[in-house]
Formats: sequence, structure tokens, C-alpha cells
Amino acid sequence: MPQMAPISWITLYVFFNLLFILSCIINFYNFEYTAKTPLINKKSISMNWKW
Repeated sequence: MPQMAPISWITLYVFFNLLFILSCIINFYNFEYTAKTPLINKKSISMNWKW
């Protein structure tokens, strides 16, 4: 669409950039981190040396 005015291209550029930044911020704060339990339990490892 080359007949569009340049100010229209600038507003579209700003609009889509703001939309992209807003979606990145929403995804950043919407992410829920669930910590996995460790595979090796520290209590099961015996540190008693048999000399």
C-alpha cells in the first residue's frame, strides 16, 4: 500500500512495537515457576568414614 501517508506507517510501527512489548511483559509476569524436587536426597548420603 504505497499510497498510505508516512505518518500512518509511523503510527502502525509504534502500535505494533507497543503491542509486542506489552505481550512480552504479560508473558514475563504470567509465567509460573514450579521448582522440581532434587533427585538426590542429602539425608540419604552417609558421610561416616569407615577407617
